[in-house]
Amino acid sequence: MLNQDIVREATRLTRAGQLVEATALLQRMLQGGRSPRPESRSAPQDQLPRCDPLTIDATADIVGERKAPQIAPARSGQGRRRSLLDGMRDVSGLRLRSPITRAPPSPSDIVPEGTRFIAGKFSNAAGSRTYKLFIPSRYQGQRLPLIVMLHGCTQSPDDFAAGTRMNFLAEEQNCFVVYPEQPSGANQSKCWNWFRTSDQRRGGGEPSIIAGITRQIMRDHVIDPKRVYVAGLSAGGAAAAIMGATYSDLYAAVGIHSGLACGAASDLPSAFVAMRQGGGSKAIADTSVPTIVFHGDRDTTVNPKNGDQIIEQSARETSPTTKVLRGRVPHGHAYTRTVLIDGAGRAISEHWNINGAGHAWSGGSPAGSYTDPQGPDASREMLRFFLEHPLGG
Repeated sequence: MLNQDIVREATRLTRAGQLVEATALLQRMLQGGRSPRPESRSAPQDQLPRCDPLTIDATADIVGERKAPQIAPARSGQGRRRSLLDGMRDVSGLRLRSPITRAPPSPSDIVPEGTRFIAGKFSNAAGSRTYKLFIPSRYQGQRLPLIVMLHGCTQSPDDFAAGTRMNFLAEEQNCFVVYPEQPSGANQSKCWNWFRTSDQRRGGGEPSIIAGITRQIMRDHVIDPKRVYVAGLSAGGAAAAIMGATYSDLYAAVGIHSGLACGAASDLPSAFVAMRQGGGSKAIADTSVPTIVFHGDRDTTVNPKNGDQIIEQSARETSPTTKVLRGRVPHGHAYTRTVLIDGAGRAISEHWNINGAGHAWSGGSPAGSYTDPQGPDASREMLRFFLEHPLGG
C-alpha cells in the first residue's frame, strides 16, 4: 500500500469505529512498513460500538519530582526521562494515556496568598464547560488584561495552574487568568478536540465555548478588550492556535507550547501523521495574530516541525526580518530564539526552540504535570510577549 492508500483505509476504519485497526495501520506507515489491504470489509456502521475520541497525545518528559512547594530548577543532566502516567496501554506501538494518579497540587502551589481562584461555568448550544478564574489582589475595577490558558490531555485547571505558575506571574503583572476545563465526557482523556473539523470553526463546537467563556468574563469583570490573550500546551496549544485563527478579533496574541497549527489535521488519521511528521502545507494559521511558540527539539509526542511550520507561515505571508538569539538557562537548557520583525520594526512572532527538551512546559514547576523546570521560563516569556502586543498594535 502507498501512504495515501493507507491513510484512506485508516480513515475508513476510523469512521467504522475500528480505532485499534486504524491505529495499527497508521503506526506501520509511520514506521516505514507496508500493510496489505484487509481482506474483509468491516461490519455495518449501525452494528459497531460507539467510541470516545482517541487520545491525541502520548508521553511527556518530566525533569524533577515534586518534593516541596518551592521551585528548584533541576541540575543539568540529572533529569530522567519517564512517563507522566503510572499506567499506559499499548495499541500497535502507540502508547495511549490512562488517568493521572498523582496527588493534586496544594493551594499554595496554585495561587499566591491574598488572591482569589473561583469556579465558574458557561453554556451555549455547543455544550457546557466549567472553568477556574484567577483574580489578582490589586484588582479594584480598573481595566486589566485577561489570559486564557488551555490545558493539555489529562490535566485540570488546578494542575495546569500549578505547573505553569501563570497565576503568580499574573499577580505580579496585575492580570486575570482563566482556565477552561475539558471534561472526560467531551474527550475520554480530557483532550481538546483540535483534530476535528467541527472544532476548528468560528461560531460552533469547542471554539465557540472557549470564546464564550472569554466573553462571559469580560462581561462579569472589567477586562481591557485590547489585551485578551490565549495560550495552551499540546492539545491545548493546538486549540489555542485554532482560537487565534478563528477569533482574531477577540485575542490579541497567541501562545503555543508543544502544539500544532490550526488545520494541521482534520480527523484521527491525519492527526497521527501531523503529530509524528508535522502538519504539512494544509495547516493554516491567521498570521495577523502575533504568536509565540515554544517547542522542545526532543519532543517525541508532537514533532518539533509543527512549531517550525507555524512560524514559517508567518514568514511567508509578511516577509519579515529575522533575528536569531541564542542562550542557555544557568544549569538548564540551551535555546534558540527566532524573532520575526515586520516592516514597522514590531516583533510579530517568536519561536523558542529548546535544546534537549521533550513534551513538557518549559520552566514550569514540578508541582504540576508536564513540566520541565530546566527552562527557559515559557510562562514569563509568553506574558511578556502578550503585554507587548495589544489588539490592533
